[in-house]
Amino acid sequence: MNIQIGNYVRFLNDVGGGQVSRIEGKLVFVEDEDGFERPVPASELVVVGEGKPQASRYERAIEVKSKLVEPDKPKGEEKAKPRPAFHIEETPEGEQLNIVLAYEPREVKHLNTTTFFPILVNDSNYYLYFSYMTRSDESEWTTRNHGLVEPGVQVQLDEFGHEDLNAMTHIAVQYVAFKQERHFKLKNPALVVQRLDVTRFHKLHTFHASEYFDTPVFSIDIVRSDRPARQLVIDSSELEAAMREKHDRPMRPAKPKSKPQQRGPELVVQDLHIAELIDNLAGMSNADILNYQLDKFNEVMRAHLRHPGQRIVFIHGKGEGVLRRALLEELRRHYPACEVQDASFKEYGFGATQVTIHQSKK
Repeated sequence: MNIQIGNYVRFLNDVGGGQVSRIEGKLVFVEDEDGFERPVPASELVVVGEGKPQASRYERAIEVKSKLVEPDKPKGEEKAKPRPAFHIEETPEGEQLNIVLAYEPREVKHLNTTTFFPILVNDSNYYLYFSYMTRSDESEWTTRNHGLVEPGVQVQLDEFGHEDLNAMTHIAVQYVAFKQERHFKLKNPALVVQRLDVTRFHKLHTFHASEYFDTPVFSIDIVRSDRPARQLVIDSSELEAAMREKHDRPMRPAKPKSKPQQRGPELVVQDLHIAELIDNLAGMSNADILNYQLDKFNEVMRAHLRHPGQRIVFIHGKGEGVLRRALLEELRRHYPACEVQDASFKEYGFGATQVTIHQSKK
């Protein structure tokens, strides 16, 4: 059935419906009676009536604002102050921006054939004007979605399949934060660019519940406590030009070499997710899995105990914290001289622990 702007529709897989306010590609934006838009695939809607396109909630807000005049005021007296178009329940934590981009599989048990939904989470008291873009290693950027997301709201941005992954090896989210008809502190607009490891969409352990989702998702922090995620982006053309300039530069007399500074050992990273350690889990209980992970942990620790200053990052995941507690107990009992701290959440997320080797004093 052909769906047009202005049609009244109902959801096939959910309760409710509304009027179609706009159509972008395969997504139909349905506006409910409260004025909130919801993006839904056209295949999940049924037309129940026809109508003229209604004014957007922004146009209605402007219209309502212009009519907010006290009826009994004599002419010439000051007009009543307009009320905000939307009632926002602000929280003290919401004064800091927390923005997450999550990828939710339609069928997590069928990762090789399912499609995925990118979802933008705005956990703040601020409105966001945003653009969500992707590109491959060889192509230019493509805008997948853009618009306004309200405070404390999750917005579905798109739907894609495995055939689209090669065009999504890089993602970018650009945003401007503000409030409507309230005093607020300015937030710097930002552009966050991340490289996306598309092979992770084939791995079940990539998807798990998080603080914003009860269902399994693959989450990427865009902003955490007002701090945008950063990644070093190197332009290959600029790098080539710099190398050519260095090659063409005339040779200068070499300066006497100073004694090189001694560098510490390189960082060792060990992923303890069981799917990274063993291919077949048949017949293994939860206790067997935990013991296998602890054996691997102790193997890595013993291999580096004679290297003071060696730093090792163990990736154990967030989950319920069982593996992390077991690691801390092993460190307390068998490696008390080693220094323990949380690893960088920007590089490893919130499920990694860093250990620095120190020799016990005898």
